[in-house]
Amino acid sequence: MKKLKKNPHSGAMGRQFEKLVDLMFTLRSKDGCPWDRAQSLKDLRQYLLEESYELLQALDEENETNMKEEMGDLLFQVVFLCQMMQERRSFTLLEVLEQLVEKMIARHPHVFGDRKAKTPERALANWESMKQKQHVEQGRRRSLLQGVPLHLPALLQANLISSKVARVGFDWKSETDVWRKFDEEFREFRRARSRKEKQEELGDLLFTLVNVARKNKINPEDALREANAKFRKRFGLLEQEVQRRGKQLGDLSLKELDSIWIKIKNQRSNIK
Repeated sequence: MKKLKKNPHSGAMGRQFEKLVDLMFTLRSKDGCPWDRAQSLKDLRQYLLEESYELLQALDEENETNMKEEMGDLLFQVVFLCQMMQERRSFTLLEVLEQLVEKMIARHPHVFGDRKAKTPERALANWESMKQKQHVEQGRRRSLLQGVPLHLPALLQANLISSKVARVGFDWKSETDVWRKFDEEFREFRRARSRKEKQEELGDLLFTLVNVARKNKINPEDALREANAKFRKRFGLLEQEVQRRGKQLGDLSLKELDSIWIKIKNQRSNIK
């Protein structure tokens, strides 16, 4: 098996990581922080989610200063959780790290074994194959989609589901085929009469659009989040313009608001 390459900073990082683990142990100790000691696994779920989204925002903005801070905050939550599990005598951070390294080596046979993977797609296929093999060996035979977290945002969940089944060949041959499916779903949505039927058909439409995104190597969650941010920014400029005119939003007609919106949109489009 190929040996791991030595990261030139691993020594210093290891010492600092040890300090972090000791810090967490101290905070949760008898004479540590009352707030940290009072937290439960249920409490940390909220903070884990918040820190994840704050890191996502920093990544979207490509703000490296914020990235560094938010990565640290997210790492702290993981160490916090591991300390809690150690207190329960369930497992330790050491066991988490050992299992993680072992799993990652096993799932990269094209790096540490004799399999070949010249493309990202082939590497992903190897990953899925080794993952299923490990589950069988461990007596955990399960569905391909069982590992898709139910708490993921719906767009992310749909993207992960479609990506996983595509890796095993359950996929449209081309983007054109996906658009044909979209047209079919759109007709079904238009024919739907009840709210329940419309909701179901709209879900099918959105799921199909997720596959259009996947075919173009676009993460639909990222795309929608960026669209939301763009809309919020433009609407903020619209509000500023209305205020500059000494009016409230309700004072202007839809036609007047739309005229301002188009002007803002054109101005932003011309900025390179």
